[in-house]
Amino acid sequence: MLALSRKKSEALIINNNIEITVLEIKGEQVKLGISAPKEVPVYRKEVYMQIQDSNQEAINTDGLEALQNLLR
Repeated sequence: MLALSRKKSEALIINNNIEITVLEIKGEQVKLGISAPKEVPVYRKEVYMQIQDSNQEAINTDGLEALQNLLR
């Protein structure tokens, strides 16, 4: 993991096309702005984990049903 210090209005660039800017700092809360191409999904980690869990659940459920249907 790379750890960087940034002040308000400072930014960092990832992969030449994603820019993350510190918009505001209030106490322990930091507000970030993210500019990325539309084809690059950007999620909060907790939302991303929920999506991954849902996808895995769907694969397990659909995969089991599909296998049962093949065996019939």
